[in-house]
Amino acid sequence: MILSGDAGATKTELALFIKNNDNFQKVISQRYASKDYLSLEQIVQAFLKDKDHKIDSACIGIAGTVINGIGRSTNLPWILDEKILSENLNIPDFRLANDLEIIAASVSMLEENDLIKIYEGDGILKDGNKAVIAPGTGLGQAALIYTDGKYKIVATEGGHTDFAVSDELEFKLFNYLQKIFGHVSYERIASGMGIVNVFNFLKDSGYAEVTGRIMERMKYEDEAAVISDEAMNKSCMICEKALDIFASVLGAQAGNMVLNYKATGGVYLGGGISVKIKDKLSDGTFVRSYLNKGRLSYLTEMSPVYIIKDESIGLLGAAVLSGH
Repeated sequence: MILSGDAGATKTELALFIKNNDNFQKVISQRYASKDYLSLEQIVQAFLKDKDHKIDSACIGIAGTVINGIGRSTNLPWILDEKILSENLNIPDFRLANDLEIIAASVSMLEENDLIKIYEGDGILKDGNKAVIAPGTGLGQAALIYTDGKYKIVATEGGHTDFAVSDELEFKLFNYLQKIFGHVSYERIASGMGIVNVFNFLKDSGYAEVTGRIMERMKYEDEAAVISDEAMNKSCMICEKALDIFASVLGAQAGNMVLNYKATGGVYLGGGISVKIKDKLSDGTFVRSYLNKGRLSYLTEMSPVYIIKDESIGLLGAAVLSGH
């Protein structure tokens, strides 16, 4: 039995898988609010309680870096150690991975009906390198490098690279965020946290009036979800503009990944946000920025872009990494 997981800043999802040859069958899965627990170990213990299964191996993706078996969550006060988790949970083979690494591990198992294509590409280099980018609470990125007939996954922290402005409004946004954060990365804009930053910039700069109804919703609901919902329903001008900027900046960074990794095999958008705003990502805003790469635009023109329908696909990827 394989324990797989995806531990994000907002939620942690765990699952049990059975491996039959090269197929992985999910037995059960469950979600937890990450901030309700002091550690990942507590969440795993809660999940395995009253489950009579012998766990042979485990792989859990975290939203942060993993170096020499030590994981640091970027947006949670968790420091994780594979050896300690293995001993305390009595799981002999325990692996930590970057959360985008586990999504990337699932890509080779995806079929056409698992994806929404938002940009066709020219289809010339289907076996080229691939890129994965997932806006969630933060902005995760990974690459799949094609060599010797197979893909090697490269986990990255590219979401924290310096944001590059493309127009006057983005320049004003950059200055606004720099005063708050000092360093302005793509994650400060193209993520759940980022869309709230963009909304606050538009509100504070007087782009349009924010109604009392919107502010009341934000008191009791997730702010990023409110902004996305109002934007998709076209019921709030500031929310629509915030989502426009979000989609444009995400498209620009997806295009940057194509250039960084020569990812002509395709770009895959993961995470729950991408699925929820699929219509926005398909309306041309994302693709215009994605293709706008000057003299190297021919590379992004070659590379198709997909949205992964299953926002929990990382669980399968974690099982794949553990099963290997």
